[in-house]
Amino acid sequence: MSKTSISQPAAKTISVVDLVVETLNGRLRIPEFQRPLRWQWEDVRRLLDSIVKGYPIGSLLLWIRPAQEAQIRLGGLRINARRFENAWWVVDGQQRLTSLANALSDQGLKDERFALAYDLQRETFGHLGKADEGHIIPLPVLFDLQLLIRWFTKDHPEASDRLDEASRVTRAIREYQVPAYLVSQEDELVLRDIFDRMNNYGKRLSRAEVFSALHPGQGSGMEPASDFQRISESIHAERGFGLVDDDTVLRSVLARRGGNVSRDIRVEFLASTREARDFGSETPETAYREGGLALLRAVTFLQEDAGVPHFAFLPYRYLLVVLTRFFAHFPDPEPRNRVLLRRWFWRAAMVGPGPFASSWTNAMRTLATRITANEESGSVQQLLAQPIDHGLRLPRLTGFRTNTAASRVVLSALWALGPRSLLTGQPYDRADLVEPILPRGTLAEVAQPILRCEPDDQIAWAANRILVLDPELPGTPSDLLVSPPLGRQVDQHAFQESHALDDDMISALSRDDKTRFLNARQQRLEKVVRSFLEAMAETQLEDTPPLNSFDLDDLEEERDDAIA
Repeated sequence: MSKTSISQPAAKTISVVDLVVETLNGRLRIPEFQRPLRWQWEDVRRLLDSIVKGYPIGSLLLWIRPAQEAQIRLGGLRINARRFENAWWVVDGQQRLTSLANALSDQGLKDERFALAYDLQRETFGHLGKADEGHIIPLPVLFDLQLLIRWFTKDHPEASDRLDEASRVTRAIREYQVPAYLVSQEDELVLRDIFDRMNNYGKRLSRAEVFSALHPGQGSGMEPASDFQRISESIHAERGFGLVDDDTVLRSVLARRGGNVSRDIRVEFLASTREARDFGSETPETAYREGGLALLRAVTFLQEDAGVPHFAFLPYRYLLVVLTRFFAHFPDPEPRNRVLLRRWFWRAAMVGPGPFASSWTNAMRTLATRITANEESGSVQQLLAQPIDHGLRLPRLTGFRTNTAASRVVLSALWALGPRSLLTGQPYDRADLVEPILPRGTLAEVAQPILRCEPDDQIAWAANRILVLDPELPGTPSDLLVSPPLGRQVDQHAFQESHALDDDMISALSRDDKTRFLNARQQRLEKVVRSFLEAMAETQLEDTPPLNSFDLDDLEEERDDAIA
Protein backbone atom coordinates (compact mmCIF):
# COMPACT_ATOMS: atom_id res chain seq x y z
CA MET A 1 0.00 0.00 0.00
CA SER A 2 1.21 3.51 -0.78
CA LYS A 3 2.72 5.37 2.17
CA THR A 4 1.88 8.72 0.62
CA SER A 5 0.20 11.09 3.05
CA ILE A 6 -2.13 13.89 1.99
CA SER A 7 -2.28 17.51 2.91
CA GLN A 8 -4.91 18.70 5.37
CA PRO A 9 -8.28 18.58 3.55
CA ALA A 10 -9.94 21.94 2.94
CA ALA A 11 -13.11 22.19 5.03
CA LYS A 12 -16.02 24.32 3.86
CA THR A 13 -19.78 24.36 3.66
CA ILE A 14 -21.69 24.23 0.38
CA SER A 15 -25.33 25.22 0.00
CA VAL A 16 -27.84 22.80 -1.45
CA VAL A 17 -28.38 25.25 -4.32
CA ASP A 18 -24.70 25.14 -5.26
CA LEU A 19 -24.54 21.36 -4.87
CA VAL A 20 -27.48 20.88 -7.23
CA VAL A 21 -26.16 23.42 -9.76
CA GLU A 22 -22.71 21.86 -9.86
CA THR A 23 -24.22 18.40 -10.17
CA LEU A 24 -26.46 19.35 -13.08
CA ASN A 25 -23.64 21.09 -14.96
CA GLY A 26 -21.47 17.98 -14.75
CA ARG A 27 -18.84 18.97 -12.18
CA LEU A 28 -19.92 16.15 -9.84
CA ARG A 29 -18.45 12.77 -10.85
CA ILE A 30 -18.71 9.29 -9.36
CA PRO A 31 -15.47 7.23 -9.15
CA GLU A 32 -15.78 3.73 -10.55
CA PHE A 33 -14.94 2.20 -7.16
CA GLN A 34 -18.16 3.65 -5.67
CA ARG A 35 -21.03 1.28 -4.93
CA PRO A 36 -24.27 1.45 -6.97
CA LEU A 37 -27.07 3.77 -5.91
CA ARG A 38 -29.08 1.99 -3.21
CA TRP A 39 -31.42 4.61 -1.84
CA GLN A 40 -35.15 4.37 -2.50
CA TRP A 41 -38.06 6.82 -2.23
CA GLU A 42 -38.36 6.69 1.57
CA ASP A 43 -34.63 7.37 2.00
CA VAL A 44 -34.91 10.46 -0.23
CA ARG A 45 -37.99 11.67 1.65
CA ARG A 46 -36.20 11.37 4.99
CA LEU A 47 -33.23 13.30 3.61
CA LEU A 48 -35.40 16.24 2.52
CA ASP A 49 -37.34 16.13 5.79
CA SER A 50 -34.07 16.27 7.76
CA ILE A 51 -32.90 19.28 5.75
CA VAL A 52 -36.11 21.25 6.33
CA LYS A 53 -35.96 20.45 10.04
CA GLY A 54 -32.34 21.57 10.17
CA TYR A 55 -31.01 18.16 11.17
CA PRO A 56 -27.40 17.25 10.31
CA ILE A 57 -27.16 15.00 7.26
CA GLY A 58 -23.46 14.21 7.50
CA SER A 59 -20.46 15.64 5.70
CA LEU A 60 -19.19 15.09 2.16
CA LEU A 61 -15.74 14.04 1.03
CA LEU A 62 -14.90 15.33 -2.45
CA TRP A 63 -11.80 14.48 -4.44
CA ILE A 64 -10.67 17.47 -6.50
CA ARG A 65 -9.08 16.38 -9.77
CA PRO A 66 -9.62 16.75 -13.55
CA ALA A 67 -12.50 15.06 -15.35
CA GLN A 68 -12.89 14.52 -19.07
CA GLU A 69 -15.91 15.43 -21.17
CA ALA A 70 -18.44 12.64 -20.72
CA GLN A 71 -22.06 11.60 -20.67
CA ILE A 72 -22.98 11.03 -17.04
CA ARG A 73 -25.79 8.89 -15.68
CA LEU A 74 -26.74 9.88 -12.16
CA GLY A 75 -29.90 8.26 -10.83
CA GLY A 76 -32.61 9.40 -13.25
CA LEU A 77 -30.43 12.17 -14.72
CA ARG A 78 -28.57 12.12 -18.05
CA ILE A 79 -25.95 14.88 -18.16
CA ASN A 80 -23.67 15.92 -21.03
CA ALA A 81 -20.73 17.09 -18.95
CA ARG A 82 -17.88 19.19 -20.29
CA ARG A 83 -14.27 18.80 -19.20
CA PHE A 84 -13.37 20.14 -15.73
CA GLU A 85 -9.90 20.76 -14.35
CA ASN A 86 -11.26 20.69 -10.79
CA ALA A 87 -14.18 18.29 -10.85
CA TRP A 88 -15.76 16.96 -7.64
CA TRP A 89 -15.25 13.22 -7.44
CA VAL A 90 -17.44 11.86 -4.64
CA VAL A 91 -15.62 9.67 -2.12
CA ASP A 92 -18.36 9.91 0.53
CA GLY A 93 -21.88 11.30 -0.04
CA GLN A 94 -22.95 9.71 -3.32
CA GLN A 95 -26.42 8.67 -2.13
CA ARG A 96 -27.21 12.11 -0.67
CA LEU A 97 -25.92 14.16 -3.60
CA THR A 98 -27.59 11.96 -6.21
CA SER A 99 -30.89 12.12 -4.31
CA LEU A 100 -30.81 15.93 -3.98
CA ALA A 101 -29.99 16.53 -7.64
CA ASN A 102 -32.71 14.16 -8.85
CA ALA A 103 -35.47 15.12 -6.40
CA LEU A 104 -35.00 18.85 -7.06
CA SER A 105 -34.88 18.72 -10.89
CA ASP A 106 -37.58 18.12 -13.52
CA GLN A 107 -35.67 15.30 -15.22
CA GLY A 108 -35.04 13.41 -12.00
CA LEU A 109 -38.70 13.72 -11.01
CA LYS A 110 -39.57 11.16 -13.71
CA ASP A 111 -37.79 8.45 -11.73
CA GLU A 112 -40.19 7.10 -9.07
CA ARG A 113 -37.35 6.92 -6.55
CA PHE A 114 -37.16 10.73 -6.58
CA ALA A 115 -40.78 11.67 -7.34
CA LEU A 116 -41.50 13.78 -4.25
CA ALA A 117 -43.78 16.70 -3.54
CA TYR A 118 -44.58 18.89 -0.56
CA ASP A 119 -48.08 18.80 0.88
CA LEU A 120 -48.95 22.29 2.13
CA GLN A 121 -51.95 21.04 4.08
CA ARG A 122 -50.14 18.30 6.00
CA GLU A 123 -46.81 20.18 5.96
CA THR A 124 -44.88 17.09 5.02
CA PHE A 125 -43.12 15.49 2.06
CA GLY A 126 -45.02 12.80 0.23
CA HIS A 127 -45.68 11.21 -3.14
CA LEU A 128 -46.17 13.42 -6.15
CA GLY A 129 -49.90 12.70 -6.38
CA LYS A 130 -52.12 14.70 -8.72
CA ALA A 131 -50.43 17.69 -10.32
CA ASP A 132 -53.59 19.80 -10.28
CA GLU A 133 -54.13 19.60 -6.52
CA GLY A 134 -53.72 23.09 -5.09
CA HIS A 135 -51.84 21.98 -2.00
CA ILE A 136 -49.34 19.56 -3.59
CA ILE A 137 -46.19 21.22 -4.95
CA PRO A 138 -43.65 19.14 -6.92
CA LEU A 139 -40.19 19.55 -5.41
CA PRO A 140 -38.55 21.06 -8.52
CA VAL A 141 -41.22 23.82 -8.42
CA LEU A 142 -40.67 24.36 -4.71
CA PHE A 143 -36.91 24.58 -5.27
CA ASP A 144 -37.02 27.13 -8.11
CA LEU A 145 -38.11 30.59 -6.91
CA GLN A 146 -39.43 31.70 -10.28
CA LEU A 147 -41.42 28.50 -10.78
CA LEU A 148 -42.77 28.80 -7.26
CA ILE A 149 -44.05 32.36 -7.82
CA ARG A 150 -45.72 31.36 -11.09
CA TRP A 151 -47.28 28.30 -9.42
CA PHE A 152 -48.97 30.53 -6.84
CA THR A 153 -49.86 33.51 -9.05
CA LYS A 154 -50.99 31.79 -12.27
CA ASP A 155 -51.59 28.09 -11.65
CA HIS A 156 -52.98 28.03 -8.10
CA PRO A 157 -53.96 31.50 -6.88
CA GLU A 158 -56.48 29.87 -4.55
CA ALA A 159 -53.53 28.57 -2.49
CA SER A 160 -52.05 32.02 -1.82
CA ASP A 161 -52.78 31.73 1.91
CA ARG A 162 -50.15 28.95 2.04
CA LEU A 163 -47.41 30.97 0.34
CA ASP A 164 -45.64 31.62 3.64
CA GLU A 165 -45.34 27.89 4.36
CA ALA A 166 -44.03 27.20 0.87
CA SER A 167 -41.50 30.05 1.17
CA ARG A 168 -40.29 28.71 4.49
CA VAL A 169 -39.61 25.27 3.05
CA THR A 170 -38.00 26.71 -0.08
CA ARG A 171 -35.57 28.82 1.96
CA ALA A 172 -34.80 25.91 4.29
CA ILE A 173 -33.79 23.71 1.34
CA ARG A 174 -31.95 26.29 -0.78
CA GLU A 175 -29.98 27.81 2.09
CA TYR A 176 -29.11 24.57 3.88
CA GLN A 177 -25.32 24.29 4.24
CA VAL A 178 -23.68 20.90 3.89
CA PRO A 179 -20.20 20.47 5.41
CA ALA A 180 -17.64 19.14 2.96
CA TYR A 181 -13.98 18.14 2.93
CA LEU A 182 -12.14 18.79 -0.33
CA VAL A 183 -9.05 16.67 -0.94
CA SER A 184 -6.51 17.37 -3.68
CA GLN A 185 -4.60 14.17 -4.41
CA GLU A 186 -3.39 12.68 -7.70
CA ASP A 187 -2.90 9.11 -6.45
CA GLU A 188 -6.16 7.19 -6.86
CA LEU A 189 -4.88 4.42 -4.59
CA VAL A 190 -4.89 6.88 -1.72
CA LEU A 191 -8.54 7.77 -2.41
CA ARG A 192 -9.45 4.10 -2.64
CA ASP A 193 -7.80 3.58 0.74
CA ILE A 194 -9.77 6.50 2.21
CA PHE A 195 -13.00 5.08 0.75
CA ASP A 196 -12.26 1.64 2.18
CA ARG A 197 -11.52 3.00 5.64
CA MET A 198 -14.63 5.18 5.73
CA ASN A 199 -16.94 2.34 4.67
CA ASN A 200 -15.42 -0.74 6.28
CA TYR A 201 -13.43 0.22 9.38
CA GLY A 202 -15.02 0.60 12.76
CA LYS A 203 -17.92 -1.26 14.34
CA ARG A 204 -21.33 -0.39 12.98
CA LEU A 205 -24.38 -0.26 15.23
CA SER A 206 -26.39 -3.45 15.25
CA ARG A 207 -30.01 -3.41 14.17
CA ALA A 208 -31.05 -3.90 17.79
CA GLU A 209 -28.96 -0.90 18.91
CA VAL A 210 -30.49 1.28 16.19
CA PHE A 211 -34.03 0.18 17.12
CA SER A 212 -33.51 0.82 20.82
CA ALA A 213 -32.01 4.24 20.11
CA LEU A 214 -34.91 5.22 17.84
CA HIS A 215 -37.64 3.78 20.07
CA PRO A 216 -36.46 3.88 23.70
CA GLY A 217 -38.63 2.40 26.41
CA GLN A 218 -39.41 4.36 29.55
CA GLY A 219 -36.41 4.59 31.85
CA SER A 220 -34.13 2.82 29.39
CA GLY A 221 -31.31 5.25 30.14
CA MET A 222 -28.43 6.08 27.82
CA GLU A 223 -27.22 2.58 26.95
CA PRO A 224 -28.31 1.87 23.32
CA ALA A 225 -29.37 -1.77 23.71
CA SER A 226 -30.43 -1.70 27.36
CA ASP A 227 -34.11 -2.45 26.56
CA PHE A 228 -33.23 -5.77 24.93
CA GLN A 229 -30.58 -6.59 27.49
CA ARG A 230 -33.12 -6.05 30.26
CA ILE A 231 -35.56 -8.47 28.60
CA SER A 232 -32.84 -11.10 28.16
CA GLU A 233 -31.54 -10.75 31.71
CA SER A 234 -35.04 -10.91 33.17
CA ILE A 235 -35.81 -14.16 31.35
CA HIS A 236 -32.48 -15.64 32.36
CA ALA A 237 -33.07 -14.70 35.99
CA GLU A 238 -36.46 -16.41 35.97
CA ARG A 239 -35.76 -19.45 33.81
CA GLY A 240 -31.96 -19.93 33.79
CA PHE A 241 -32.15 -20.02 29.99
CA GLY A 242 -28.97 -18.06 29.35
CA LEU A 243 -28.71 -14.65 27.70
CA VAL A 244 -30.58 -14.38 24.43
CA ASP A 245 -28.67 -12.10 22.07
CA ASP A 246 -30.05 -8.60 21.39
CA ASP A 247 -30.86 -9.20 17.72
CA THR A 248 -32.94 -12.30 18.51
CA VAL A 249 -34.83 -10.36 21.19
CA LEU A 250 -35.41 -7.52 18.70
CA ARG A 251 -36.78 -9.94 16.10
CA SER A 252 -38.99 -11.50 18.76
CA VAL A 253 -40.41 -8.08 19.70
CA LEU A 254 -40.98 -7.33 16.01
CA ALA A 255 -42.50 -10.77 15.31
CA ARG A 256 -45.13 -10.22 17.98
CA ARG A 257 -46.31 -7.10 16.13
CA GLY A 258 -46.09 -8.49 12.59
CA GLY A 259 -44.83 -11.53 10.73
CA ASN A 260 -42.45 -9.64 8.44
CA VAL A 261 -39.55 -9.24 10.86
CA SER A 262 -37.35 -7.73 8.14
CA ARG A 263 -39.45 -4.59 7.86
CA ASP A 264 -38.20 -1.00 8.21
CA ILE A 265 -37.63 -0.49 11.94
CA ARG A 266 -37.42 3.30 11.62
CA VAL A 267 -41.19 3.67 11.16
CA GLU A 268 -42.26 0.88 13.53
CA PHE A 269 -44.45 3.09 15.73
CA LEU A 270 -45.61 5.65 13.16
CA ALA A 271 -49.36 5.66 12.60
CA SER A 272 -48.78 6.48 8.93
CA THR A 273 -46.77 3.32 8.18
CA ARG A 274 -48.18 1.28 5.31
CA GLU A 275 -47.52 -2.10 6.91
CA ALA A 276 -50.22 -3.09 9.36
CA ARG A 277 -49.24 -4.03 12.91
CA ASP A 278 -51.05 -6.52 15.13
CA PHE A 279 -50.73 -4.12 18.06
CA GLY A 280 -50.42 -0.88 16.12
CA SER A 281 -51.45 1.73 18.67
CA GLU A 282 -49.15 0.69 21.50
CA THR A 283 -46.12 2.60 22.76
CA PRO A 284 -42.53 1.33 22.51
CA GLU A 285 -42.59 0.70 26.27
CA THR A 286 -45.63 -1.56 25.88
CA ALA A 287 -44.04 -3.33 22.92
CA TYR A 288 -40.94 -4.12 24.95
CA ARG A 289 -42.94 -5.31 27.95
CA GLU A 290 -45.39 -7.49 26.02
CA GLY A 291 -42.69 -8.74 23.68
CA GLY A 292 -40.64 -9.80 26.69
CA LEU A 293 -43.60 -11.66 28.19
CA ALA A 294 -44.27 -13.48 24.91
CA LEU A 295 -40.59 -14.41 24.66
CA LEU A 296 -40.70 -15.71 28.24
CA ARG A 297 -43.67 -17.96 27.38
CA ALA A 298 -41.79 -19.25 24.32
CA VAL A 299 -38.71 -20.02 26.44
CA THR A 300 -40.86 -21.82 29.01
CA PHE A 301 -42.33 -23.95 26.22
CA LEU A 302 -38.88 -24.84 24.94
CA GLN A 303 -37.71 -25.93 28.37
CA GLU A 304 -40.81 -27.75 29.58
CA ASP A 305 -42.30 -29.15 26.38
CA ALA A 306 -39.62 -29.26 23.68
CA GLY A 307 -36.59 -30.49 25.64
CA VAL A 308 -34.38 -27.44 24.99
CA PRO A 309 -32.94 -26.61 28.44
CA HIS A 310 -30.81 -23.60 27.52
CA PHE A 311 -30.38 -21.04 24.75
CA ALA A 312 -27.06 -22.64 23.82
CA PHE A 313 -28.93 -25.87 22.88
CA LEU A 314 -31.28 -24.09 20.47
CA PRO A 315 -30.66 -25.44 16.92
CA TYR A 316 -31.86 -22.29 15.13
CA ARG A 317 -32.56 -18.95 16.76
CA TYR A 318 -35.25 -18.04 14.24
CA LEU A 319 -37.45 -20.81 15.64
CA LEU A 320 -37.53 -18.96 18.97
CA VAL A 321 -38.68 -15.82 17.12
CA VAL A 322 -41.54 -17.73 15.48
CA LEU A 323 -42.53 -19.27 18.82
CA THR A 324 -42.60 -15.81 20.40
CA ARG A 325 -45.11 -14.64 17.82
CA PHE A 326 -47.27 -17.68 18.50
CA PHE A 327 -47.26 -17.23 22.28
CA ALA A 328 -47.91 -13.49 21.88
CA HIS A 329 -51.24 -14.27 20.25
CA PHE A 330 -52.00 -17.51 22.11
CA PRO A 331 -50.58 -17.24 25.65
CA ASP A 332 -52.25 -20.44 26.87
CA PRO A 333 -52.79 -22.75 23.91
CA GLU A 334 -54.87 -25.91 23.94
CA PRO A 335 -52.93 -28.96 25.24
CA ARG A 336 -53.31 -30.63 21.85
CA ASN A 337 -51.86 -27.58 20.11
CA ARG A 338 -48.90 -27.57 22.51
CA VAL A 339 -48.17 -31.14 21.41
CA LEU A 340 -48.46 -30.17 17.74
CA LEU A 341 -46.29 -27.12 18.32
CA ARG A 342 -43.59 -29.32 19.84
CA ARG A 343 -43.80 -31.61 16.80
CA TRP A 344 -43.50 -28.58 14.51
CA PHE A 345 -40.46 -27.24 16.38
CA TRP A 346 -38.43 -30.40 16.00
CA ARG A 347 -39.54 -31.07 12.43
CA ALA A 348 -38.56 -27.51 11.54
CA ALA A 349 -35.22 -28.03 13.32
CA MET A 350 -34.62 -31.15 11.24
CA VAL A 351 -35.59 -29.41 8.00
CA GLY A 352 -33.59 -26.24 8.71
CA PRO A 353 -33.62 -23.20 6.40
CA GLY A 354 -32.78 -25.25 3.30
CA PRO A 355 -36.30 -25.31 1.77
CA PHE A 356 -36.53 -21.54 2.36
CA ALA A 357 -33.81 -20.69 -0.17
CA SER A 358 -31.28 -21.72 2.50
CA SER A 359 -31.96 -18.42 4.26
CA TRP A 360 -32.86 -18.31 7.93
CA THR A 361 -34.31 -14.82 7.32
CA ASN A 362 -36.69 -16.20 4.69
CA ALA A 363 -37.54 -19.14 6.94
CA MET A 364 -38.29 -16.86 9.88
CA ARG A 365 -40.44 -14.50 7.84
CA THR A 366 -42.33 -17.29 6.04
CA LEU A 367 -43.11 -19.20 9.22
CA ALA A 368 -43.97 -16.11 11.29
CA THR A 369 -46.49 -14.92 8.70
CA ARG A 370 -48.31 -18.26 8.98
CA ILE A 371 -49.42 -17.28 12.48
CA THR A 372 -52.70 -15.37 12.38
CA ALA A 373 -54.38 -13.64 15.31
CA ASN A 374 -57.51 -15.38 16.70
CA GLU A 375 -56.75 -18.57 14.73
CA GLU A 376 -54.83 -20.77 17.16
CA SER A 377 -55.43 -24.16 15.57
CA GLY A 378 -55.26 -22.75 12.07
CA SER A 379 -51.89 -21.17 12.85
CA VAL A 380 -50.50 -24.44 14.18
CA GLN A 381 -51.71 -26.30 11.10
CA GLN A 382 -50.12 -23.68 8.86
CA LEU A 383 -46.82 -24.04 10.70
CA LEU A 384 -46.94 -27.80 10.11
CA ALA A 385 -47.61 -27.33 6.39
CA GLN A 386 -45.00 -27.75 3.65
CA PRO A 387 -42.05 -27.44 3.48
CA ILE A 388 -42.17 -28.72 7.08
CA ASP A 389 -42.84 -32.43 6.54
CA HIS A 390 -42.94 -35.79 8.31
CA GLY A 391 -39.47 -36.87 7.23
CA LEU A 392 -37.13 -37.95 10.03
CA ARG A 393 -33.76 -36.42 9.17
CA LEU A 394 -31.06 -37.46 11.58
CA PRO A 395 -28.26 -34.94 12.14
CA ARG A 396 -24.70 -35.77 11.22
CA LEU A 397 -22.73 -37.40 14.00
CA THR A 398 -19.38 -36.58 12.39
CA GLY A 399 -17.72 -33.20 12.18
CA PHE A 400 -19.09 -32.36 15.61
CA ARG A 401 -18.94 -28.66 16.57
CA THR A 402 -20.99 -27.15 19.37
CA ASN A 403 -21.99 -24.10 17.28
CA THR A 404 -23.80 -26.08 14.57
CA ALA A 405 -27.51 -26.91 14.52
CA ALA A 406 -26.85 -30.63 13.98
CA SER A 407 -24.57 -30.89 17.00
CA ARG A 408 -27.03 -29.01 19.19
CA VAL A 409 -29.72 -31.53 18.26
CA VAL A 410 -27.36 -34.31 19.34
CA LEU A 411 -26.64 -32.54 22.62
CA SER A 412 -30.37 -32.04 23.26
CA ALA A 413 -30.81 -35.79 22.82
CA LEU A 414 -27.97 -36.42 25.27
CA TRP A 415 -29.52 -34.01 27.77
CA ALA A 416 -32.81 -35.91 27.52
CA LEU A 417 -31.00 -38.98 28.91
CA GLY A 418 -30.61 -37.17 32.23
CA PRO A 419 -26.80 -37.10 32.35
CA ARG A 420 -25.14 -37.70 35.71
CA SER A 421 -22.09 -36.14 37.32
CA LEU A 422 -18.77 -37.80 36.57
CA LEU A 423 -17.79 -37.11 40.18
CA THR A 424 -20.86 -37.90 42.27
CA GLY A 425 -23.06 -39.88 39.92
CA GLN A 426 -26.02 -37.65 40.78
CA PRO A 427 -28.20 -36.35 37.93
CA TYR A 428 -27.37 -32.90 36.69
CA ASP A 429 -30.10 -30.28 37.05
CA ARG A 430 -31.01 -27.67 34.45
CA ALA A 431 -29.71 -25.02 36.82
CA ASP A 432 -26.29 -26.70 36.66
CA LEU A 433 -25.99 -25.55 33.03
CA VAL A 434 -25.89 -21.85 33.89
CA GLU A 435 -22.37 -21.43 35.27
CA PRO A 436 -20.33 -23.53 32.81
CA ILE A 437 -22.13 -22.03 29.79
CA LEU A 438 -22.24 -18.40 30.95
CA PRO A 439 -18.64 -17.24 30.30
CA ARG A 440 -18.78 -17.83 26.52
CA GLY A 441 -22.48 -18.48 26.03
CA THR A 442 -21.68 -21.72 24.18
CA LEU A 443 -21.54 -25.43 24.93
CA ALA A 444 -17.79 -25.61 24.29
CA GLU A 445 -17.03 -26.11 28.01
CA VAL A 446 -20.02 -28.39 28.57
CA ALA A 447 -19.65 -30.88 25.71
CA GLN A 448 -16.16 -32.05 26.61
CA PRO A 449 -14.08 -34.44 24.51
CA ILE A 450 -13.50 -37.87 26.01
CA LEU A 451 -10.32 -38.48 23.98
CA ARG A 452 -8.00 -35.55 23.35
CA CYS A 453 -5.97 -36.67 20.34
CA GLU A 454 -6.02 -39.81 18.20
CA PRO A 455 -7.63 -41.43 16.33
CA ASP A 456 -7.51 -38.42 13.97
CA ASP A 457 -10.37 -39.52 11.72
CA GLN A 458 -12.74 -40.05 14.68
CA ILE A 459 -11.77 -37.34 17.11
CA ALA A 460 -14.49 -35.01 15.75
CA TRP A 461 -17.28 -37.58 16.11
CA ALA A 462 -20.22 -36.92 18.40
CA ALA A 463 -19.23 -40.16 20.14
CA ASN A 464 -16.18 -38.37 21.50
CA ARG A 465 -18.26 -35.85 23.48
CA ILE A 466 -19.78 -36.13 26.94
CA LEU A 467 -21.82 -33.63 28.93
CA VAL A 468 -19.82 -32.44 31.96
CA LEU A 469 -21.16 -29.75 34.30
CA ASP A 470 -18.84 -30.27 37.25
CA PRO A 471 -16.75 -27.15 38.01
CA GLU A 472 -13.45 -29.05 38.08
CA LEU A 473 -12.45 -32.62 37.29
CA PRO A 474 -9.51 -34.42 38.99
CA GLY A 475 -8.68 -36.02 35.65
CA THR A 476 -9.81 -36.33 32.05
CA PRO A 477 -13.31 -37.67 31.25
CA SER A 478 -11.63 -40.80 29.86
CA ASP A 479 -9.78 -41.41 33.14
CA LEU A 480 -12.91 -40.87 35.23
CA LEU A 481 -14.97 -43.26 33.10
CA VAL A 482 -12.38 -46.02 33.46
CA SER A 483 -11.63 -45.33 37.14
CA PRO A 484 -14.72 -43.86 38.82
CA PRO A 485 -14.08 -41.49 41.74
CA LEU A 486 -14.65 -42.97 45.18
CA GLY A 487 -17.52 -40.56 45.77
CA ARG A 488 -19.50 -41.99 42.86
CA GLN A 489 -21.35 -44.58 44.92
CA VAL A 490 -24.30 -45.12 42.55
CA ASP A 491 -25.70 -47.70 40.21
CA GLN A 492 -23.08 -47.82 37.44
CA HIS A 493 -25.66 -49.02 34.94
CA ALA A 494 -27.80 -45.93 35.57
CA PHE A 495 -24.73 -43.73 35.24
CA GLN A 496 -23.71 -45.34 31.94
CA GLU A 497 -27.23 -45.14 30.51
CA SER A 498 -27.32 -41.43 31.28
CA HIS A 499 -24.32 -40.89 28.97
CA ALA A 500 -25.13 -43.47 26.24
CA LEU A 501 -22.42 -45.82 27.52
CA ASP A 502 -22.25 -49.50 28.46
CA ASP A 503 -19.80 -52.00 29.98
CA ASP A 504 -18.32 -53.01 26.62
CA MET A 505 -17.50 -49.40 25.77
CA ILE A 506 -15.87 -48.80 29.15
CA SER A 507 -13.92 -52.04 28.76
CA ALA A 508 -12.65 -50.94 25.31
CA LEU A 509 -11.66 -47.59 26.79
CA SER A 510 -9.77 -49.26 29.64
CA ARG A 511 -7.82 -51.36 27.08
CA ASP A 512 -7.01 -48.16 25.18
CA ASP A 513 -8.97 -49.55 22.22
CA LYS A 514 -10.16 -46.10 21.21
CA THR A 515 -11.46 -47.05 17.77
CA ARG A 516 -13.68 -49.80 19.20
CA PHE A 517 -14.97 -47.43 21.88
CA LEU A 518 -15.86 -44.66 19.41
CA ASN A 519 -17.45 -46.99 16.87
CA ALA A 520 -19.64 -48.60 19.53
CA ARG A 521 -20.70 -45.30 21.08
CA GLN A 522 -21.38 -43.72 17.67
CA GLN A 523 -23.80 -46.55 16.90
CA ARG A 524 -25.42 -46.11 20.29
CA LEU A 525 -25.74 -42.33 19.78
CA GLU A 526 -27.47 -42.82 16.46
CA LYS A 527 -30.16 -44.84 18.23
CA VAL A 528 -30.40 -42.26 21.05
CA VAL A 529 -30.82 -39.36 18.64
CA ARG A 530 -33.32 -41.26 16.51
CA SER A 531 -35.38 -42.18 19.57
CA PHE A 532 -35.29 -38.59 20.84
CA LEU A 533 -36.43 -37.08 17.55
CA GLU A 534 -39.12 -39.72 17.05
CA ALA A 535 -40.48 -38.92 20.51
CA MET A 536 -40.35 -35.15 19.98
CA ALA A 537 -41.38 -34.84 16.31
CA GLU A 538 -43.75 -37.86 16.26
CA THR A 539 -43.46 -38.04 12.49
CA GLN A 540 -45.53 -41.22 12.28
CA LEU A 541 -48.65 -39.70 13.87
CA GLU A 542 -51.50 -37.67 12.40
CA ASP A 543 -51.47 -33.96 13.14
CA THR A 544 -55.18 -33.52 13.66
CA PRO A 545 -56.13 -30.31 15.48
CA PRO A 546 -58.02 -30.22 18.79
CA LEU A 547 -61.58 -31.51 18.65
CA ASN A 548 -63.00 -28.14 19.66
CA SER A 549 -61.54 -26.57 16.52
CA PHE A 550 -64.04 -28.48 14.38
CA ASP A 551 -67.50 -27.13 13.70
CA LEU A 552 -69.51 -30.08 15.03
CA ASP A 553 -72.79 -28.62 13.78
CA ASP A 554 -71.50 -28.76 10.20
CA LEU A 555 -70.27 -32.32 10.72
CA GLU A 556 -73.68 -33.32 12.08
CA GLU A 557 -75.42 -31.79 9.06
CA GLU A 558 -73.08 -33.67 6.70
CA ARG A 559 -73.89 -36.93 8.51
CA ASP A 560 -77.63 -36.28 8.30
CA ASP A 561 -77.31 -35.49 4.60
CA ALA A 562 -75.44 -38.73 4.06
CA ILE A 563 -78.15 -40.72 5.87
CA ALA A 564 -80.89 -39.01 3.91
